[in-house]
Amino acid sequence: MEKTERSYEDSPAPPPLPGPPTIISSRKGSLVNRYPVQHRSVSMATQGLWDRLFDEGYRADVAINTDSGTIIYGHSSLLGIASPVFKCMLKQSRSEGNQRSISIRGVPFEAVRVFIRFLYSSCYEQEEMQEYVLHLLVLSHVFVVPQLKRECEWQLEQGLLTIENVVDIFQLALLCDAPRLSLISHRLILKSFKDACATDGWRVMKWSHPVLEKELLESVIEADARQKERMRKLNERKIYLQLYEAMEALVHICRDGCRTIGPHDKVFIEDQTPCSYQACKGLESLIRHFARCKLRVPGGCVHCKRMWQLLELHSCLCADSDMCRVPLCRNFKQKRRKQNKKDEMKWRILVRKILRTKSISGAPFFSLASA
Repeated sequence: MEKTERSYEDSPAPPPLPGPPTIISSRKGSLVNRYPVQHRSVSMATQGLWDRLFDEGYRADVAINTDSGTIIYGHSSLLGIASPVFKCMLKQSRSEGNQRSISIRGVPFEAVRVFIRFLYSSCYEQEEMQEYVLHLLVLSHVFVVPQLKRECEWQLEQGLLTIENVVDIFQLALLCDAPRLSLISHRLILKSFKDACATDGWRVMKWSHPVLEKELLESVIEADARQKERMRKLNERKIYLQLYEAMEALVHICRDGCRTIGPHDKVFIEDQTPCSYQACKGLESLIRHFARCKLRVPGGCVHCKRMWQLLELHSCLCADSDMCRVPLCRNFKQKRRKQNKKDEMKWRILVRKILRTKSISGAPFFSLASA
């Protein structure tokens, strides 16, 4: 699973949340536009009035029943404007005198109180957000309050999303139609799959949603396969670049000479500057061995076999064998004309892959037309 973890380090960041960016004040979680437009920011005094209206319930005409038996009082006009779901509930609710009664069940009383307060003043306490963020996410989805829903997603992204709760939040994001949050949760599960599997949330999901568990396991397998394929291509590209650098170094040694090795008419100068071709040092040792080896026939020596292959590869890349100073270049050109089509096609494919790999990194020394 370590490979799977590495595969998501370089993954691109999810798209930004819709709507204007917001910031959170240090004491209260008051939503304020980062870029004030036409002086739309609301003063703290006005927010304080809205909070007082909620806390004191002045002329409240709605009673909201909770699971704990505690009643939260509100104003039908404000709740109906803030949420279309509340508007429908209030129309269908029974009125007792001048007061209507509705119920919000399945969530703690404190979460309901934080939710209703947000509808009044768009404020919350950071401690309450941290404790009830999942309940608030559900309430904002059920009652269609997009501003609070985006804020819950943002809070989860900024640190409330952990390995311990990522499985629960992933399921909740799917149910609450929060694609960005589900994507981030899914990536975290894949990145720390081993730890996520050891959580209580995974064990509960395994029992209650076996289909979802199967889909997650399949996504892990697919991610691992993609990582292996990516590593295979990277290794291939590395080999092709090394072969190309060896071809450049071979031409450099045979044409210009390098340090203590080169053509017979080369006059070597002491204290030469370091060679710019990285493959020269290894290729120089290979050429010296090739010149001295008594088993130089193809297949007789592993090092010599490697040198034969490099010389033949050069002949496939070389565009002008008559002017080339690399040994046996013309001989291999003539030999290729007598090769069967299968062997010739293998060399052509190798040459094209080498040149295409180099063209991605920079301008190639050899041309594709020569292949």
